[in-house]
Amino acid sequence: MSIIKLDQNTINHIAAGEVIDRPSSIVKELVENSIDANATNISVEIKDGGISLIRITDNGDGIEEGDIKLAFERHSTSKIKDTVDLASISSLGFRGEALSSIAAVCQVELITKTKDAMTGYRYRIEGDEEKAFEEIGAPDGTTFIVRNIFFNTPARRKFLKTASTESGYISEIIEKIALSHPEISFTFINNGKTRIYTPGNCNLKDTIYSIYGKEITDNLVEVNYKDENIEISGFAGKAIISKGNRSNENYFINGRYIKSEIISKAIEEGYKFILMQHKYPFTVINFNIDNKYIDVNVHPSKMELRFCNAPEIYPVIVETVKDALTEKENIIDAKIDDEKQVEKKIDRKPEPFETKRNKVEVKEEIKPEKVSNKPKVNYENIKPKKDEEVHEQMTYDFLSEEARPKHKIIGQVFETYWIVEYEDEMFIIDQHAAHEKVNFERLMKRFENNDISSQTLTQPIILNLSMKDANIVEQYLDNFNEIGFVIEPFQGTDFAVRAVPSELYTLDSEDVLMDIIDSFTAEIGSMVPNIITEKIMSMSCKAAIKGNTKISFAEADALIDELLSCENPYNCPHGRPTIIKMSKEELEKKFKRIV
Repeated sequence: MSIIKLDQNTINHIAAGEVIDRPSSIVKELVENSIDANATNISVEIKDGGISLIRITDNGDGIEEGDIKLAFERHSTSKIKDTVDLASISSLGFRGEALSSIAAVCQVELITKTKDAMTGYRYRIEGDEEKAFEEIGAPDGTTFIVRNIFFNTPARRKFLKTASTESGYISEIIEKIALSHPEISFTFINNGKTRIYTPGNCNLKDTIYSIYGKEITDNLVEVNYKDENIEISGFAGKAIISKGNRSNENYFINGRYIKSEIISKAIEEGYKFILMQHKYPFTVINFNIDNKYIDVNVHPSKMELRFCNAPEIYPVIVETVKDALTEKENIIDAKIDDEKQVEKKIDRKPEPFETKRNKVEVKEEIKPEKVSNKPKVNYENIKPKKDEEVHEQMTYDFLSEEARPKHKIIGQVFETYWIVEYEDEMFIIDQHAAHEKVNFERLMKRFENNDISSQTLTQPIILNLSMKDANIVEQYLDNFNEIGFVIEPFQGTDFAVRAVPSELYTLDSEDVLMDIIDSFTAEIGSMVPNIITEKIMSMSCKAAIKGNTKISFAEADALIDELLSCENPYNCPHGRPTIIKMSKEELEKKFKRIV
């Protein structure tokens, strides 16, 4: 078989396949270009999931006349000049393939004008073939109109999903980009209806509100950290707004939405002490990292990156997230009112874009979207009211030493929950979850201080293990020793347990140990640094007071004292809440004393 050199048209289609796989890819590339062009207002309009039409309008710098055609050539870019620049990329788009790739498989129309130019220009190109280039009246900025994706490659068009699914992909892209750039006002219009509008007022919390609504915004804590290598800022959600998947884990590197296994694991590790298993957090966190430590030129979509200092930044992210969550009150407010409360929503429809954009002669049945340069949206209603601030402060008094003498223990219900009255609120404490937490923090402190004590057994426990389990115990013998077990090989695949952690001496130590061995077995080949912590969680659970166990007022009082002295008293090691609260006002509403 002879080797041939591909023609330029085929090469362009191959390149397009690497960069453009669906309408959302086009939107991502063009919106990133608008951001790089210093736009403060960006409007994205689509029809039929972006398959038949994508229109992106911005008020950015525009493109000079002499650069318009050049911009559509492969590997043409204004972002880098040579390989040296690849090490310090600060812009979002830099490959120089986006416009040529889009033009290779779509019908593209460009309308652009720079701020200094008297007139603008219209350029049409379809499948790499130039159709028109003319002078035109236009406002400052750039409008891209992309029609009929894959019109000349029908085989690829077959792999697109339904219009509603493709719209969902585009909406997700715009949400992520809007969250990473709260200084820019974004509008997303789908089949004539405005679906997303962000104010562009530089306030990240306002942007989160405009996308996710009041419930999410009301349950956020601020995240901040800075050293010479990394700066972290943004918001992390409380446990109450966690989900069963990672769709709400938003994080950005130097203004770019990125997927990173390292960052995801670090964030989830920071949440581990408050989230139940198989629950994932809501986050909007920005990471500013020196470009010399990262490589974003890993994948054509620029959605993945590599770190050269991952071992250094991993623990920093874990501790930053954990510290932010630990410092904030996380008691769940249990509302018992049956009536649905109607929240006042922000009108997300943008005001008119006061420019001459309506003079652009665009031959399309949908008129260009009008976006305001200075949106006048009142976001005061998302700020805490004075009574809410007082209510929040009262909750902290509850947790303070000064408030402790005012706690009034009412009693135990269902031999599991303790009711505590404090001022105008009722707090309900789960004795098992609370005792778990107390044990966990006590054991963790001892572990960190190398103060784990062991109790020698009068009669050693002989473990009869399978070959697989025996290999696990032998592999992690030092780890078992660290947490208080003294285990020695006995004969064959049997092991003798000579001592156990003091806290487990009164329990069935063999059952506890086998649980830990089983969990090690499940994780064979994927040993992680926090595995010891997980085992201590298991131990603290086993040693805790169970539900349906009656304890005295004195024991409950001592348990509450220990719980409130914990670093994080709000959740057990598995993420379940230890305390919930209910206000006097809520009870009075239920009994119709107030309306």
